[in-house]
Amino acid sequence: MKSAIYPGSFDPVTFGHLDVIRRAADIFDELTVSVLNNHLKSPLFSVEERVKILEEATKDIPNVKVDSFSGLLIDYAGKKNVHVAIRGLRAITDFEYELQIAQTNHKLSGGKLDTMFLTTSLEYAYLSSSSVKEIASFNGDISMCVPDFVADLIYKKYGHR
Repeated sequence: MKSAIYPGSFDPVTFGHLDVIRRAADIFDELTVSVLNNHLKSPLFSVEERVKILEEATKDIPNVKVDSFSGLLIDYAGKKNVHVAIRGLRAITDFEYELQIAQTNHKLSGGKLDTMFLTTSLEYAYLSSSSVKEIASFNGDISMCVPDFVADLIYKKYGHR
């Protein structure tokens, strides 16, 4: 069985993330979307909330599981016996950053973890979780960025609507 992990903060999950998830799920028999518990960031949603949101957003994709992890991706992937990490790319600046991480993960894993890059569909190339949060914080329209139920949760966090 071909398996992969799509790690990320997903704070919040956007249509760009969901585009990558759907496309990766078409390539692999099993895709685990893994929410990183990054203690260096102050997320809008807790890890548990992000897991629940992703489970709802991907419930129609049968070969997708949602999980969370802390620490190094190589350790998590090793425990799961998965050898491919998925990363989405929006622009060349993403590539430079992601390439360095992919090479580091490959080296630290002893060559056991490869990274597959999927370019985000052009219609979502402008999207970032940071911009979604900024727009929502000013009560702007994020309906073109995230599923409706996610927008409702984001607005609620900011005390809007």
